[in-house]
Amino acid sequence: MDDHLVGPGHPCFVIAEIGQAHDGSLGAAHAYVDAVAKTGAQAVKFQTHIADAESSHDEEFRVNGFPQDSTRYDYWKRMEFTETQWAALAKHAADKGLVFLSTPFSFEAVELLERLGVPAWKIGSGETGNLAMLEKIAKTQKPILLSSGMSYWKELDEAISVLSGHHGKVGVFQCTTSYPCPPEKLGLNVIREIGDRYGCPTGLSDHSGTIYPSLAAVVLGANMIEAHVVLSRDSFGPDVTSSVTIEELKVIVEGVRFTEKSLASIIDKDLEAEAMADLRQLFGRSIYFSRDLEQGHELALSDISLKKPGTGIPAKMLDRYIGRKLTKACSEGEQLKEDDFS
Repeated sequence: MDDHLVGPGHPCFVIAEIGQAHDGSLGAAHAYVDAVAKTGAQAVKFQTHIADAESSHDEEFRVNGFPQDSTRYDYWKRMEFTETQWAALAKHAADKGLVFLSTPFSFEAVELLERLGVPAWKIGSGETGNLAMLEKIAKTQKPILLSSGMSYWKELDEAISVLSGHHGKVGVFQCTTSYPCPPEKLGLNVIREIGDRYGCPTGLSDHSGTIYPSLAAVVLGANMIEAHVVLSRDSFGPDVTSSVTIEELKVIVEGVRFTEKSLASIIDKDLEAEAMADLRQLFGRSIYFSRDLEQGHELALSDISLKKPGTGIPAKMLDRYIGRKLTKACSEGEQLKEDDFS
């Protein structure tokens, strides 16, 4: 995927999913490219819709919040960009150091994106059962990132069989098709199940509208993260509640890199403690006398205090001195010493 390797041993691949957040505005789409480029994400992803190829006037709205669109078909028509416009978006992304991705929803969209030279394919959850289109995509032998949101395991098995049949590389996202997705529906456990079942890179495509699932997924071994993004919470569209803001995406990327570095750094607990000898002394506690005591006094718990620093007899050794008699008088505030006792 350009110069990016995806899988164990490589940095988690972070995709900013724009989807339809541009609401059909080419200018807004370019603005999203500029904004995502500042976050540290590696890829920006759109959706390539061609209304005549994928929709009919019978298609119903998932969320009908578009007063200018009489039908879902009208909405997809308004979301279309020309091939020249898509090419300009792809070039803009490349100029900003981003991998350009766009999910196709028809044979025609696959052909358009192939002419643009997309480096990889992202397949949406609703297309998992579209085996004919998967076959067409697989024949390009480019890397394929598959979302699993609405699929039974059997359907995923069939899709993976088709996609891997042409020796292409496949990665699979755990995804829950719920907008926004509540924490109990994220299915973070499925990330490892996918890896075990298919032996492929795994990831999370998140619709929660928060930063937390992406970070949790990396701890669980996710190699890819996809998060829906909007410019602000005041943006227009039905997916705003399922999206993070640009600033939150930046936090996700920073958190992913922080988490990766910590997971890759193996600590030997004993060696780490040994290296902190000075701090252990500074924060440790020693045994001190809490009041003036006469020679011959039998030491009681009420006679001592446990205070910093830990430069004297350690607090953990207190029991061996309780009940012993002092061989000399001792003063309040002095550290207890071995030669104070017979």
